[in-house]
Amino acid sequence: MTRAMTLSQALPGQDSLLRNALLVIAGSALIAIAAQISVPMFPVPMTLQTLAILTVGFAYGSRLGAATLIAYIAQGAAGLPVFAGGLSTMALVGPTAGFLVGFIGMAWLAGFAAERGFARGFIGTALTAIVASALIYLPGVAWPMFVSSAVGIEAGWVGLGASSIWAGFVAPFLIGDAVKAVLAALIVTGAWKALKRA
Repeated sequence: MTRAMTLSQALPGQDSLLRNALLVIAGSALIAIAAQISVPMFPVPMTLQTLAILTVGFAYGSRLGAATLIAYIAQGAAGLPVFAGGLSTMALVGPTAGFLVGFIGMAWLAGFAAERGFARGFIGTALTAIVASALIYLPGVAWPMFVSSAVGIEAGWVGLGASSIWAGFVAPFLIGDAVKAVLAALIVTGAWKALKRA
């Protein structure tokens, strides 16, 4: 299958290492800002972090999208308060560390779909966003259930059973993830329409 153009490739300007580095910096900054924005939602408030990640993935493509998320996580590991709630290094060993790893896969999958032309229309983009959002639950759930104890972390959230994981790590966020998938599809398809009119 041939590769489709992503939004970042459709913008004016020559593709270069400097341009890609600037895109990574801008994308990681956008995600860091979105992680601090909390929107009232049922049953729990949602941040706009995954909305920004989906948007970056769709706009940048698989490699540049994943590189942006790796840079974002590296910024947090270096002590910058880029994660939700202004957290940094400690979030990488906390109960939601698996989701941070999943963010890389989320951006990669959104970008891969964009490169293959699956994320052009609203429906295809929204469905891809839902699948990419679901992907982060694999490492997100594996971390508190199995991985954290295997690497020697001891905390009250380590080794929780399936019902506790569902109630605390999955169910409260499903509605918000669906809403953000639709919003990401609106943003990306709107950006394509704006580019075509320009």
